[in-house]
Amino acid sequence: MRYSNLFFYTLRETPGEAEIASHRMMLRAGLIRRLSSGIYTFLPLGYRSLRKVEQIIREEMDRAGAQEMLMPALQPQEIWEESGRLDIYLAENILFRTKDRQGRWYALGPTHEEVVCEVARARINSYRDLPFTLYQIQTKYRDEIRPRFGLMRGKEFSMKDAYSFDLDADGMDVSYEAMYKAYKRIFKRCGLQARPVEADSGSIGGDASHEFMVLADSGEDTVVSCDKCSYAANMERAQVGGGMQDVDPNVEQLEMEDIDTPGVRTIEELTAFLNISPREVVKTLIYMADEKPVVAILRGDHQLNDLKLKRALGADSLELADDKTIEKVTGAPVGFAGPQGIEAGVPIIMDRSVSPLSNFTTGGNKKDVHTKNVNRGRDFQVTKVADIREAAENDHCPRCNDGKLQLRRGVEVGHVFKLGTKYSKPMNVSFTDTDGVEAPVFMGCYGIGVGRTLAAVIEQNNDENGIVWPLSIAPYQVVIIPVSMKDKEQVKEAELVYEEIGNSGIEVLLDDRDERPGVKFKDADLIGFPIKIVVGRSLKEGKLELQARCRKEKELVPQALILTRVQELMEEIS
Repeated sequence: MRYSNLFFYTLRETPGEAEIASHRMMLRAGLIRRLSSGIYTFLPLGYRSLRKVEQIIREEMDRAGAQEMLMPALQPQEIWEESGRLDIYLAENILFRTKDRQGRWYALGPTHEEVVCEVARARINSYRDLPFTLYQIQTKYRDEIRPRFGLMRGKEFSMKDAYSFDLDADGMDVSYEAMYKAYKRIFKRCGLQARPVEADSGSIGGDASHEFMVLADSGEDTVVSCDKCSYAANMERAQVGGGMQDVDPNVEQLEMEDIDTPGVRTIEELTAFLNISPREVVKTLIYMADEKPVVAILRGDHQLNDLKLKRALGADSLELADDKTIEKVTGAPVGFAGPQGIEAGVPIIMDRSVSPLSNFTTGGNKKDVHTKNVNRGRDFQVTKVADIREAAENDHCPRCNDGKLQLRRGVEVGHVFKLGTKYSKPMNVSFTDTDGVEAPVFMGCYGIGVGRTLAAVIEQNNDENGIVWPLSIAPYQVVIIPVSMKDKEQVKEAELVYEEIGNSGIEVLLDDRDERPGVKFKDADLIGFPIKIVVGRSLKEGKLELQARCRKEKELVPQALILTRVQELMEEIS
């Protein structure tokens, strides 16, 4: 390809909408263009790289035994009602819906579990029809409240989703492991350092899942990992080690004492008012679990993990109680709740970190009052003790107990789920076993954000001058830059090298624009071509300048050896 024929443009200034490195550089390098909030056009250079990511995915999915198909983006609402997910997605306000001229509701699919179940149940009859895995690369739609970060969170996005169908849980585990290994190969081939972490299954559901996270300062997710062992999880799933300690029996339990604290509602206000540490405070939170009130208590310097609390309660739904419920349960307005004196029959779930505390301070269950010297057992009874808080820096590792937890920012690029029978039962995806008994199919679900993966590559591979593409997904592998288009010898040599490298099967771009050398060099660095050949002054000595984008060193190569050296350099940096 020649620059003179290439539809592209670069920007010298960063658009105001761009917040993170990948978004800035994709806009400036002319890879994408914003059409509307969360909706982007892929321009030719960007689309070439996107297709390369797709090709890597296809090769590894096929290698793992999956079969590609293509399902509709437009889905009848009835199948969402059949699976039981319609109300969940409507409540989250993320489902794009429309009516046809007959007044029937359709959804633009954010995911395809329902559709693939409809496809599978039409084929599966007996155990002989299993196992198999299907996948597609399809456009998805989510009505994001706040689209941001370019391709990281959009309303329209490209995604690979795969679905495995097995006879039983053991078969599902085998399929899951095959996809897990395929994902590791995919991200490695894309030039990404992606770490699998234990994750919560969220609205997709299922028994177990892993996210593949790319560590990046711009990430919206928090990755919790051990500094001694391989344990890693996202913040929603991360457990805290160290076990449960008990109260020191030698500590005297002091008499409870109410303290007037007018207008003091938050932990920060309380600790400043009483001149105490947040570790000496227990905060009391009132929730509605399956429409019934529950009380959660944890240390003042910790944050509650809603999903952990939901799992500890075995609840299907969980939300903060309203002001009226809080006052009914505690007898006080918001900000003054304590576990002592809670309405009878309301369960109290205590985080393990509260176990060793004695004589702590908490809300007084009266307006503008807090209480000192509250003690578990004497002043209130606990229904259940569980790990219900968010992990924090330097917490004990739950896996090895010797290591400390570290918190890093990360970008999710892939997610694998063990669905079990979550969808096969309501969608009636079943088979007849060897005894003639009908049984539900065991399923797995495996997703990769294709555009998000592309953006994550840039987040990990960039410098002050622009993108530093891995060779595997760069829009072009080599760019040739004649310094002056007015120099006939430079132009002639550039054309010869362009033809020689192109004929060898290497993807090459010739910058034949009549532009200043500085413009050409800046564009080459901004777009991030892995290898740059400069045809300039050294041509008089029969040499060309060669440089890998990921290296500072430049080398002069004899004209006759340029193809050989380019091939060697590609091997070195791949």
